[in-house]
Amino acid sequence: MGKKSTTSTNKNKEKRQARKLEQRRIADGMSHVTAANKIDDLTILCKDLLVYQTKDLQVDILIQRVNQLNKSILNWAIDLIERNMKKLYETCAWGWNKERKVEEMTDDSAWYIIAKEANGTLLAFSHFRFDMDFGEPVLYCYEVQVEAAGRRRGVGQHVLSVLEKLARDTRMRFVRLTALTHNPSAYAFFKACGYSLDETSPPIEEAAHYEILSKAIDADDSQVVDETKQTEQCSLSNGMKAVTVNADQS
Repeated sequence: MGKKSTTSTNKNKEKRQARKLEQRRIADGMSHVTAANKIDDLTILCKDLLVYQTKDLQVDILIQRVNQLNKSILNWAIDLIERNMKKLYETCAWGWNKERKVEEMTDDSAWYIIAKEANGTLLAFSHFRFDMDFGEPVLYCYEVQVEAAGRRRGVGQHVLSVLEKLARDTRMRFVRLTALTHNPSAYAFFKACGYSLDETSPPIEEAAHYEILSKAIDADDSQVVDETKQTEQCSLSNGMKAVTVNADQS
């Protein structure tokens, strides 16, 4: 058997190096996701965003795991998504299945942002998770839902700002979400907030009723939580991505 050429040997070496780099990149991503999911109190990462205030509105932001969420708040969230999204689901290939949606919303890995007025009136919520998606560590936004009283008042945009801050400080590469293309107001809202078509979005012939949108998160070393410091500051636990977003929620 003849000796391999220098060119062939170099190509094989480059392929091995590329595989190792890819494996390391995925392993690093998984470590960031694991670290994010071990944080008991995410509010430590966005203290400056926990109050949203305008001339006629003051909103307090809560961030909790689903198993910490008050049952009445969870029931409100389930009711809100049904009121906002049932008809939209019924007019696309997914259809509306409340039991499946509740199962998704109560998954152990679910986190929630709750926006409420100072008097306790609930205005908006987001259901999100830290996860590996197509080999990337991402904050995946499953839901952003806003009550009529909170629409066009900046509440939805502020919730997205909180999500992006959490993604940045936990070293996620993207905030990703799924937008229904037949919900034009919500679709336009995400575009206006800087979200664009993600490379993982399926071709239109495969999924004409939704697209995957994302915003890349640039890690700022001065803001990103160092994992050692994070361990010292945070109490650690033991350790269909369908965003359904209501129209006019900016």
